[in-house]
Amino acid sequence: MEDNKQDLEKMNQLKSEYENKHMTEKQLESVKATIAAAKQEKRRGRRKVIIQRCSVAVAAIAAFVILPNTSPVVANAMQNIPVLGKLARVVTFRSYEEETDDLKVSVNIPSVDLIAEDTNGLTDAINQEIYDCCEEYCNEAITRAEEYREAFLATGGTQEEWEAHHIEITVDYEIKSQTEDFLSFTVNCYENWNSGSNETRYYNIDIQNEKIITLEDILGEDYVDAVNTSIQTQIQERTADGEVFWTPEEGGFTGISEDTKFYMNQAGNPVIVFGKYEIAPGSSGEVEFEITK
Repeated sequence: MEDNKQDLEKMNQLKSEYENKHMTEKQLESVKATIAAAKQEKRRGRRKVIIQRCSVAVAAIAAFVILPNTSPVVANAMQNIPVLGKLARVVTFRSYEEETDDLKVSVNIPSVDLIAEDTNGLTDAINQEIYDCCEEYCNEAITRAEEYREAFLATGGTQEEWEAHHIEITVDYEIKSQTEDFLSFTVNCYENWNSGSNETRYYNIDIQNEKIITLEDILGEDYVDAVNTSIQTQIQERTADGEVFWTPEEGGFTGISEDTKFYMNQAGNPVIVFGKYEIAPGSSGEVEFEITK
């Protein structure tokens, strides 16, 4: 409970910092009014051209608005951005960087903004999960680095030698694809010295139906057999081309599970992802298989 309270205090503090330091109240209210008017226009059913990509966006999280840019010029420009139809965006909710002589931490926590009358709490749940997992990973990674440092120095290493390790902890995100129908992105957490603790989380959102996309949604109720058959065929073809995969007896591919990771590509096909060492030697890195519908 205390951790949750502290997280909430952090979020509220961040909200205040952005609103008070970087925006006037008049500018903030103007942007909010623009969004409200755009939603009202959507309810009247008017159709307009989808807006082109813009680096300036507003993230809705936990029932308040966080403004990701700091310039009043940018803030004023936001008033002219139409927010029409069902549209999903990913913006940076929290970003910070800390660096000491022996440790660098870089964090960019994303937030999903789904423009719709009612998302049934979908974006709030996703955003809270992302925020919690990023903060937890970062704190645990710092603890691991500190323990590693203590062990290194305790076994004869010098401070100078330790600093030469250039320990880095990074939390970031990557948008895999986006259309009018879906949004697919990953949250990536990694340490440059400890690959065994690296994590990638995949988020695939059905924008029109306002829900998380599953493989069954895309490929139908027989998706397990369809995916397994496709991957086995691709492994055979890629093995013939010289790519190396472990055999099932060696711990290689035996079939997908409920935990199998995937993202949507721009063509609307799911791409199955296996982590480093999961079905192939580490030199292969992450291994991907596109499943065509």
